[in-house]
Amino acid sequence: MGSGESIEAWRTFDWRQKKELKDRLEKFTPSIPDVTNVKILVAGQIGAGKSSFINSVLSVFQEEIANEALAEDLRSADSHSFTKRLRTYRIRSAHADLPFELCDIKGLEPDKISKCQIDDIVNTIYGHVKEGYKFGEKSLTSDDEHYNQNPSLSDQAFCLVYVIDGSTVQLAADDKIITEKLRLIRQTISDKGIPQVIVMSKVDEACPLVKNDLKKVYRSKKIKEKMELCSFKVGVPMSNIFPVKNYHNEINTNDHVDVLILKALDQIVRSADARQRFGASNK
Repeated sequence: MGSGESIEAWRTFDWRQKKELKDRLEKFTPSIPDVTNVKILVAGQIGAGKSSFINSVLSVFQEEIANEALAEDLRSADSHSFTKRLRTYRIRSAHADLPFELCDIKGLEPDKISKCQIDDIVNTIYGHVKEGYKFGEKSLTSDDEHYNQNPSLSDQAFCLVYVIDGSTVQLAADDKIITEKLRLIRQTISDKGIPQVIVMSKVDEACPLVKNDLKKVYRSKKIKEKMELCSFKVGVPMSNIFPVKNYHNEINTNDHVDVLILKALDQIVRSADARQRFGASNK
């Protein structure tokens, strides 16, 4: 047994469930008949792998490496987000478009806490932000052409996904600013009961044990400690935290990478659909 490896797996995981999960997601239909899609908002710090997670999800279903979302894993010189506008990605399988979408927004920057950033994320969750809106220095206002005054259930995001870099999660000063932003967002939307999920990326960079064998992710003490730290700092329960490895420089997909991504997405989609159903019944 290598250093940092638990004798027993601390989370039960079936590495053979890729086909089952993929089939279930491909057959998924929203609970509300007039809803065309379940929308999911993906947020995270610059460089955490937010856009790469979206590309990785697309890759799983297309069965080849996709690069539709501009990845920001490699930070620009001024550490600003590559994602400037609201972009929505419909997930496609070999057979058809699937009824869920991933929304990519500007990455959270490790500077002072900006009310504008938080307002834009909250407005996007509530469906007030139209596709193509350019994130700027000021919050979106109701007189802007990109403001959606009367969002439908399909316009609203019913799950907020935080992508957090597992290789750098710590208690550093700039990290505290990011997690404080995430906490403020969580508190703002908590009265709406929007489910929140953490996707902890770059687990292969976070732990040498996992870098050598991805299947040891749920035996790694280091990964468990980092997930517990994420849970404590952001306020999301461990059961809603999923470690993944995004596709980055690969040219082919891999079953072990795929199954971790599919498990996270399955939980995200089902949480969002349940909340959307609840929202419709309380209108």
